[in-house]
Amino acid sequence: MKIGKWTLDTEHKVYMMGILNVTPDSFSDGGRHDRIDQALYHAEALLQDGADILDIGGESTRPDHVKISCMEEIQRVCPVIEAVKARMDVPVSLDTYKSRVAQAGIQAGADMINDIWGLKWDGAMAGVIAESKVSACLMHNRKEAVYTDFLADVSRDLKESLALAEQAGVDRDRICIDPGIGFAKTLEQNLFLMRHLEDLQELGYPVLLGTSRKSMIGLTLDLPVDQREEGTIATTVLGIMKGCSILRVHDVKGNLRAARMTLAMLQAE
Repeated sequence: MKIGKWTLDTEHKVYMMGILNVTPDSFSDGGRHDRIDQALYHAEALLQDGADILDIGGESTRPDHVKISCMEEIQRVCPVIEAVKARMDVPVSLDTYKSRVAQAGIQAGADMINDIWGLKWDGAMAGVIAESKVSACLMHNRKEAVYTDFLADVSRDLKESLALAEQAGVDRDRICIDPGIGFAKTLEQNLFLMRHLEDLQELGYPVLLGTSRKSMIGLTLDLPVDQREEGTIATTVLGIMKGCSILRVHDVKGNLRAARMTLAMLQAE
């Protein structure tokens, strides 16, 4: 998969996407990195811990989050993207589902758009991505957790997103997919989807897994947000065993160590 000037070997390697929220209300680290100097400090720490990609987000996507205007989101993310790109040689992903924000973020230097609605929220998003020749992560999501055949429906929804990308002309080698753990799914559905992640390999695209500190872990282990690192690492290991190649995490160091150990065992001759 290509992101900016970088080519990821998603068939043989695993990559860490470090989360950099520049929001005051994210469920896990809201308010900690919403100033440029704080954001840069955290970005450097993520890279030192081994992050391969930085994912910058300006609007929280936690349950019951407060929606903000495109202009406010642009004012949050673009200065941080510009500052990161000016100082660090790293692929930058922008976590947004709004085409205006995506366009501004791309102009600021973003190499990938991470769309939690898989191009379905904003009809102009696919065109912006295609025209700009940036990469895209298409996540599974829907407005209600109502399914006829859960796994088949998830696959069908992702195929719809992939069709939108193809119709717009997004380069196939610049697309990855995300099962959308924690979005429009019950706890049981999230756990079941984790168990069957290998099914997504049939779609033929690299799979990005984002489970870090999510409620699936908190509900299963009965733990608050700041005590979910071990649970996250468990999902990382299972995800790699089932073919995921990009892991979106808050705690890069521990997840990277677990990923390396998992790959060493899986690839042992």
